[in-house]
Amino acid sequence: MDRNTITGLVLIGLILTVFSIINRPSEEDIKEQQKKELAKTEKIKADKNKAIVNDSIVQDTTVTDQPIMTDATEMISDTVEPTVKQVVRDTVIVKETDKFIIHFSNIGGQIQSLYLKEYKSYNNYKANKNEALCLFDKGDHLTAFTFYDGDTRVNTAKWDFDFDNSKANSITFSCDYKKGKIVQTYQLKKGSFNVDYKVQFVKLDNVSKDNIQLTWKTSFLQTEKLLSEQRRVSTVCFNEVEEGFDYLSETSDDESDIENDVTWIAYKQSYFSSILQPQQPFQKKKSKMLVRTYSEGSKKDSTHVKDFESVLSLNLDKNSNNTVSFKWFFGPNDYEILNEYNTEYDQILNFGWGLFRWINIYAVQPIFNFLLSTGMGLGIAILILTLIIKTLLMPVQWKMFVSSVKMKILKPKTEALNEKYPNKDDAMKKQMEMMTLYKESGASPLSGCLPMLIQMPILLAVFRFFPSSFELRQQSFLWADDLSSFDSIWDFGFNIPIYGDHMSLFTLLMAATTLGYTFMNSGNMQQPSQPGMPNMKVLMYIFPIMMIFFFNNYSSGLSYYYFVSTLFSILIMFLIKKFFVDEEKLKLKMEAKVDSSKNGTQKKKSRFQERLEEMQRKQQEALKNRKK
Repeated sequence: MDRNTITGLVLIGLILTVFSIINRPSEEDIKEQQKKELAKTEKIKADKNKAIVNDSIVQDTTVTDQPIMTDATEMISDTVEPTVKQVVRDTVIVKETDKFIIHFSNIGGQIQSLYLKEYKSYNNYKANKNEALCLFDKGDHLTAFTFYDGDTRVNTAKWDFDFDNSKANSITFSCDYKKGKIVQTYQLKKGSFNVDYKVQFVKLDNVSKDNIQLTWKTSFLQTEKLLSEQRRVSTVCFNEVEEGFDYLSETSDDESDIENDVTWIAYKQSYFSSILQPQQPFQKKKSKMLVRTYSEGSKKDSTHVKDFESVLSLNLDKNSNNTVSFKWFFGPNDYEILNEYNTEYDQILNFGWGLFRWINIYAVQPIFNFLLSTGMGLGIAILILTLIIKTLLMPVQWKMFVSSVKMKILKPKTEALNEKYPNKDDAMKKQMEMMTLYKESGASPLSGCLPMLIQMPILLAVFRFFPSSFELRQQSFLWADDLSSFDSIWDFGFNIPIYGDHMSLFTLLMAATTLGYTFMNSGNMQQPSQPGMPNMKVLMYIFPIMMIFFFNNYSSGLSYYYFVSTLFSILIMFLIKKFFVDEEKLKLKMEAKVDSSKNGTQKKKSRFQERLEEMQRKQQEALKNRKK
């Protein structure tokens, strides 16, 4: 393996290292989080028992004059809140479909909590409890409309809405305001993760239609094994009419004014999202959004993912009969499901950008889905997917190996040239003789680097694919209980800085095979011929050690893939060395080619070689003039 090939490998390692450092989550106390999540689950269960599900009405006799989100962050925009009724009862109406259990509140006429029936939280999955996943609970979700009545800013967050619950699959909230009213209708559909949402502003004569805004706030509950990992990929995503898909920062607090009209906005976490799509795009005027993390030790720091918030200007023109319509998606970040909506919802999946995303969507994802459709287990599907990818890349690996052997054979001659031309003034002459040597022997430093560049997009694409693949969620394989999160064969009970509080066996196996592959090819590694150049062998041996620390909290499915992939690479390399490439025969063949080139007719020089000779001639003339 020549120096250029090793340089390519080191570059890949550095890229993965940078990705790991940027994306590395902070450590959390897992056991304490599980206790709190279990307590939260019991509370949710108790609340559900108070409700008579299947479209019943539950009366809460507690009288309050406080907003429903007592612990929520302040609204982005300052508002005055003249409520219609200052003292109201919180009445909860429960609606259920095959996908949802939704709790509606008459206060604000809004969704209060939502359960996804087909999925479980990690704690319920581990405890084998058949309870629906709670995406957000009471106090975690708010929608309100704000508008100006003359000089007064009105907020509907605490209005006491009347409701019509006579239809099984819909509910309508209405509230009088002066001579007019606001009517909100929610329509549920069987077999759909969408909720149709329509709002009518009836006879609001003094209201400026250009300034009606929707405030939407959500705090997602923890649903996965590692809260810090769930936070690491959570943010606000949106699709602009002119600029297309964009998103706020995933790793830190972020906020932004909306610069173009928006066709939809999504609050996205690791495996579930809420997406709001208006019939007419949200207007950019005075619209903004933000995402906030929690300070350490705060009330939500151990139970919730992040706070998401938006203030969105409605497109309410005269031809719409003062009505706005939305589609509200509450569901999984599953590529097949999101892609069905034909609205580019699948852009929220972080499959990488550009070429990496195309590889995942048009190559890796279809093959993976086909394997799963046969009914095989997820671990076996990853194994076969790895085998398919490595088989397709076998010609590339063959090319890399042959190139590295050729460079190893030429090593004595290249070192002799370095000794023959030790001075910098002779660099051009040395380069020309090097090129002649490579040309006559049929070797090239670039022939080993180019195949590595071909493999790099696939390597980085898969790095994004497995952590974003919903199919891995809560799927066990061997000792890993959830391939979407880390595997652990030893929980320390304490935290080791940088490493964590557990030991991931798939990460250790991945690092061990990478180390073995490096050792297997160490004989082909060329040492730097110039002072100050880094020792490639040392760098390549350090890289597997770094992987142990950076991948310990990552998806065990990703570590398992890299482990199997490197294992196949070792096997392929062994077979190539043992049965297909004889180093001695290749050496004789190269020497024969050199002799044939010297004894035969002289080939026409390439333009590049002619330019080098011209540059060398000018360099020598410059040196002679200097001596004079």
